[in-house]
Amino acid sequence: MSIKLAIAPIAWTNDDLPELGKENTFEQCISEMALAGFTGTEIGNKYPKDPEVLKSYLAPRGLSVASAWFSALLTTKPYEETKEAFIKHRDFLHAMGAKVIVVSEQGHSIQGQMDTPVFKEKPIFSEEDWKLLTTGLEKLGEVAAEKDMKIVYHHHMGTGVQTTAEIDRLMKETDPNKVSLLFDTGHLVFSGENPIEVYRAHKDRIFHIHFKDIREAKMAEVKQNESSFLTGVKEGVFTVPGDGMIDFAPIWEEIEKDQYSGWIVVEAEQDPAKANPFIYAQNARNYIRDITKL
Repeated sequence: MSIKLAIAPIAWTNDDLPELGKENTFEQCISEMALAGFTGTEIGNKYPKDPEVLKSYLAPRGLSVASAWFSALLTTKPYEETKEAFIKHRDFLHAMGAKVIVVSEQGHSIQGQMDTPVFKEKPIFSEEDWKLLTTGLEKLGEVAAEKDMKIVYHHHMGTGVQTTAEIDRLMKETDPNKVSLLFDTGHLVFSGENPIEVYRAHKDRIFHIHFKDIREAKMAEVKQNESSFLTGVKEGVFTVPGDGMIDFAPIWEEIEKDQYSGWIVVEAEQDPAKANPFIYAQNARNYIRDITKL
């Protein structure tokens, strides 16, 4: 597959904060993605749910589906409930030609809570939670494999798998043939982790990458004010690569050295009224071209 570049629709319309970008249409979003020079997209809440209809919009613009987010509830709900929803999600992505399924455990998550401090109230999994998570993920990995697909686990702010230690434990306690990893630069730096160390430790398990940048001053405000994850998003803690504090050149060196093959997805959930998504998409594409030659 080599490397392909995609961009997430959350810069145009935010799934967790629908008021951000409610004025932006699906057609505008995908047209501007293509115009900015990307060949892939993840899935947003305005995208058609019928694979053939979605293809009819994406194909003329030269876009493919890289993946889409799936919320697992393995630590708080019976496994069968997650499995049922996962199969529907898997089959949709398979019909769209995707090879990986982004999975994040949302049991005990605070990422969607507007008034809960993302650092102070970060959930910590119990031993029972860890057992439910690891065994459940392996089962989902087996279900994905039925369609020759992989699950890639999304470590995420405000969840039980956020820190380096938690990522390490998840990888150690799951079968590499069943559970892979999504590498997200923005969530690692926001959490206080070293992205290069995480990449080096788990490069053999990484099959999907999110390039996301952080505005350092806004991150400091989130910590100082004990803000929630969503408040941080609204205030602009995230931005596109090249616009924040992260130097992507050494990260790219690791990715290139490892001969990574798969999608790199630009992400930056921002308020599009403050950060024009097309302009930022163009800026991100130019920055990535400069450091990677892709």
